[in-house]
Amino acid sequence: MKYDLSIAEAMELLKEKGFKHTEKRKDLLTLFANEKRYLSAKEVQDGLKEQYPGLSFDTIYRNLTTFVDLGLLEETEWEGERKFRFTCSHNEHHHHLICLTCGSTKSIQTCPMEVLNNELNGFDITGHKFEIYGYCRECR
Repeated sequence: MKYDLSIAEAMELLKEKGFKHTEKRKDLLTLFANEKRYLSAKEVQDGLKEQYPGLSFDTIYRNLTTFVDLGLLEETEWEGERKFRFTCSHNEHHHHLICLTCGSTKSIQTCPMEVLNNELNGFDITGHKFEIYGYCRECR
């Protein structure tokens, strides 16, 4: 089953959780919804600098962390940098191929946990994350 979380729904969730509705938050979420790829905090700052020339990294990271905690953004790390993207429009279990150049992602349905289950020897798994990094067709 798929769902598409709109910016309005995301802003309503923020309000329900006690966060003020601000244009900065709305514009930040809109940037991610439009980009449909992983972005660093620097890319977020660059994307919003015309509208908000004084927007600090602290403000960006604080909001990005809040959005991840609320499930509005997904987070990963590569090359020592945290990157963020709008949450997938899936609620079924899946993983990602991630382009190291442009940050685009592609969902994959294969899960390595299906193969590993026989080797877990009673280890109680509470969660996992599987990402494959490389280069998309356009960036090769």
